[in-house]
Amino acid sequence: MKRLVVNADDFGFTSDVNEGILRSHRDGIVRSASLMANGPAFEHAVQIARRHPTLGVGCHLTLVQGEALASPGTQLPLSAARLLANPPARDEALREFRAQIEFLLDRGIRPSHLDTHQHVHLLPVVLDAVATLADHFRIPWIRKPFDTPFGMAPMLRMGLSLAIRPWRIPFEERLRRARCRTSDYFAGFVATGAMDARRLAALLAGLPGGIGELMCHPGICGPELLRAHTKLKRSREKEMNALCSSDVRQAVAKHGIELLSYADLAADAAAVPALPRTSHGSDPIDQVP
Repeated sequence: MKRLVVNADDFGFTSDVNEGILRSHRDGIVRSASLMANGPAFEHAVQIARRHPTLGVGCHLTLVQGEALASPGTQLPLSAARLLANPPARDEALREFRAQIEFLLDRGIRPSHLDTHQHVHLLPVVLDAVATLADHFRIPWIRKPFDTPFGMAPMLRMGLSLAIRPWRIPFEERLRRARCRTSDYFAGFVATGAMDARRLAALLAGLPGGIGELMCHPGICGPELLRAHTKLKRSREKEMNALCSSDVRQAVAKHGIELLSYADLAADAAAVPALPRTSHGSDPIDQVP
């Protein structure tokens, strides 16, 4: 069986990104989205989520770009490269991520999954914070951002994808010590900024069995997005059109792919075996001020 979560990142980034995600859900194959608690269009995204309960919503944890929620008035680093130059302490990441998750909960959004903006949970100290909070808040799914390109890989992104492969074993080992699950495979990183209907249909044709996640970045290239600090602008609208195309929807049907959200998987406890949990004693986040 082929089960695929098509998850849109950056929900809450701008209102035109939000509208593109909504269109990709209503008219296309998107079933899940990751919401930025510190996004400028967060409240707009929350309203969309409330009106469209079939769109599963997780938390797009952010340590780069925007304002910190745990320390109002403090700007986060602009990029992952700047974060790497001065990595956060574990307790610092815990405080910020906890504030972001609680921000969603306070507005009635129960996250179905956790991932991070610019995949910063590849850093062991950040992954430890994410896994700790997933366990604490009983959020069952964490993204495993090790891309399977399925034959559609620009050279630079393919190189980056291969470069992070050695981190996969300790990454998965940390997940085994938490009450969380992850997909069997992940795709979309190498196609970011270059996904059109032809490439997406080809990717879908090559999917293996099991549970997968396809990351995407749809949006409408409106005034807010054009002003925003991101390299992904016009490519978001191209990606939205691909996600909504008849060729892509036909590929889903032809190859027997079941589309679902992380919320669907969270409700289906039998989807994959539970990972064993190691006893931690007292809850680690209770020790964080």
